Amino acid sequence: MNYPIFFNNVQSIKLQDPLSDFLGTFENGIVEFSYLDVVKSAGHSCPTVAGAYITTLKGLEALYKDETPTRGNIIVSIKDNMQEGVTGVIANVITQITGATELSGFKGLNGKFARDNLMNFNADINGAVEFKRLDNNKTVTVSYDHSSIPGNPNMQGLMGKLMQGVATPEEKKEFGRLWQERVEAIFNNIDKVITVKEN
Repeated sequence: MNYPIFFNNVQSIKLQDPLSDFLGTFENGIVEFSYLDVVKSAGHSCPTVAGAYITTLKGLEALYKDETPTRGNIIVSIKDNMQEGVTGVIANVITQITGATELSGFKGLNGKFARDNLMNFNADINGAVEFKRLDNNKTVTVSYDHSSIPGNPNMQGLMGKLMQGVATPEEKKEFGRLWQERVEAIFNNIDKVITVKEN
């Protein structure tokens, strides 16, 4: 499987999952997600998938500081409607990493390890996504804006050719290269695209 090499340079997200520990899935329940893991689930790499990954990475860093985040111990509130724009894509990435779901997640074992009802939409929050710890009610809010990282101007013409089915194999390859070049630039400028507020 070949993919852009910068995927390997993106910081991974490590969590402790009590359910995984209980069921003997991973030693001590330690599970680690990479950007490549998320890309494989999403089926593609784009500014939205990258932004959801970075949002979760930076949100959990602020929420847990030097502690290892606890998967299944985090309530995620999203400002937008689930069916609006790319909100569903963002939610799917956050769910994969944190385990939080609205209704479809694991219902738990004897009152423990439940993952459903840990995500909500149309939230009245001061930002795009809020992460809240169940153990101490600490919250952080994260917003993502990649408008300061523009794409190569050649992308628009190449995309038009691709959509019309008239692009050459070389043009198709060049469009993909330029697309991922922008995603890489987003990861290289995280401080420009992410705002974290500790509440």
